[in-house]
Amino acid sequence: MVEQIFAKRLKELRTEKGLTQSELAQKVGLTQRKISKLETMELTPSPQMLANLARFFGVSADYFLGLE
Repeated sequence: MVEQIFAKRLKELRTEKGLTQSELAQKVGLTQRKISKLETMELTPSPQMLANLARFFGVSADYFLGLE
């Protein structure tokens, strides 16, 4: 459940900013493949990934995890 919420919100935030997976990956220090896997729930974000993505998008980790 949490993975679904995270994946959905990541994709929504990325598309709202008009970024491709590759562009987002460059900005947060990941690979395009990892962004793709995060968006399709094939990869669970590490705490560091979660923090970097939350910081980049200006949202809380709780928002990403569906806790707020």
